[in-house]
Amino acid sequence: MRKLILPVAASLLLVSCSDDEPIRNEEPTDRVFPQWYYSGGELGTAFLTTSNALEQPSPAVEEAGLYQSFKNGEAIFEKPFMSNASGVRSGLGPVYIRTSCMHCHPGYSHGKRVEAGAFKTDQIGNGCLLVVYNPQTEGYVSWLAGMPQSHAVAPFSAPVDENKIQVKWLAQTDDWGNRFPDGETYELQYPEVTMPSDAIYVVRQGYQLPEAYEVKLESTIGIYGTGLLDAIDDADLLAQYRQEEADGLLPNGLNPAFFADGQWTSQYSNSLQGDGTPYPRRFTYALSRGPLQDAAGANAIWNITNVTRSDRRYHYLDGAGTWAAYSAKDPAVQAGFDDYLATVDPGRNHPEWWNGDIETRILAYLNSRNLDVEMTDDEYTDLMVWHRGLAVPAVRDIDNPDVARGKEIFEEIGCAYCHRPSWKTGADNVRDPARFFAGNELPRYPYQTIWPYTDMVQHKLHMTNDIRTGWCRTTPLWGRGLHQRVTGSATADRLHDCRARTTMEAVMWHGVSPRSDARYSVERFRQLSKADRDAVITFLDAI
Repeated sequence: MRKLILPVAASLLLVSCSDDEPIRNEEPTDRVFPQWYYSGGELGTAFLTTSNALEQPSPAVEEAGLYQSFKNGEAIFEKPFMSNASGVRSGLGPVYIRTSCMHCHPGYSHGKRVEAGAFKTDQIGNGCLLVVYNPQTEGYVSWLAGMPQSHAVAPFSAPVDENKIQVKWLAQTDDWGNRFPDGETYELQYPEVTMPSDAIYVVRQGYQLPEAYEVKLESTIGIYGTGLLDAIDDADLLAQYRQEEADGLLPNGLNPAFFADGQWTSQYSNSLQGDGTPYPRRFTYALSRGPLQDAAGANAIWNITNVTRSDRRYHYLDGAGTWAAYSAKDPAVQAGFDDYLATVDPGRNHPEWWNGDIETRILAYLNSRNLDVEMTDDEYTDLMVWHRGLAVPAVRDIDNPDVARGKEIFEEIGCAYCHRPSWKTGADNVRDPARFFAGNELPRYPYQTIWPYTDMVQHKLHMTNDIRTGWCRTTPLWGRGLHQRVTGSATADRLHDCRARTTMEAVMWHGVSPRSDARYSVERFRQLSKADRDAVITFLDAI
């Protein structure tokens, strides 16, 4: 393994850290470690163990000479966007979800657990998004954006009023009474979200909802190491699906919406910015995205803030146009629109926004496909260099024999079937469904053995108040044990809605339902001695 050599400025920053553990972001050279210690392989592993552990550039960034671009992208991720129409990080709104990426990814981790009470998003940490869906079809409602906005720039009103949205935590008792055979107990909780109809802007404006709806929470995921997952070859993903289908070991099988009879039934494509080339799905819980260059991060920098770029010169709004239509009729919006427009288009370069009746003008602005570009191509490129360039921390506490023992038991009881320990990346010829990147401007990870602990496939756990549709991609486990250190959270915040306050709770949630794909492994976990159960938890927190 090569050392990760940092520029002098970055080295000085690391020396200034004050965590208790040794500050090191290069490979230790005083001994030989097992291969699984290097979570991200030779080109993707960092060795810092402080509160900045998830923020490090990969060796691939250094080798490609992309460090400054990485740092530029880091600033775009961390700092808030503003509602002013010019200047650094301008263009927020007219409606938005958060002012910065860091709000949803504290410490570059996944979101923190939402406390009981009103659903607040103005502070960094709440990375949970609202999932508003039709319980009959399990599809998103059409009259809100898929990721509902709860903030707006005057004179507009937010599509949902988050102050009226309430979160409760309810107790769950499993088939075993939340007790192991040796008497040790644990607790389980899950969230329940209520959103009254008067929290919905268009309902307050007179809109009659065409369908019933329910609301769930869905937390963001860790963003480090996603470039390495993107480098897994498409053929290897296909082989994994075919192997699991042939094995037939899991009671729920594979999601037929994506795979059946040895072939993809659905792939990701982009016909709006790209040419519609299909790619296997690999990102988000719902597997809604394909290659990283057009995946969640590339999408979020636009739709979380509504900041436009050259390939997306339109607002992120609900697909039915409901919010725009009712905003255009709103007397308060009409009264303040000209003042707002004077800041957005001071040169009056869009005559259709200025001429005609007020309702038509507002609609012309909100539905425009030719908005001014607010994020430059260079800024967006820097952001994606950063996104693809984030390293994965090496395994911690490697000298603890319980870590090795826990890894052995993890595999023995079957957890490693879905949480596949390792992959080898392919040639990593960067793919971009949106046709924005050539590929040579981004860091690459060819032929690396990586240890993410995921099979990249969806499975079902049948948890109470489960994720929408019940299908959820196996979450990579690498780096998850650092969540509390990097975010300052009081709890481990595991699973898709952060319902598990400890790693033990996360394990037990996997077996709450007899229909869960992980029930067999959890039943075996229950029969372990306390020492062996604790070893598994120690291992999970170390990787």
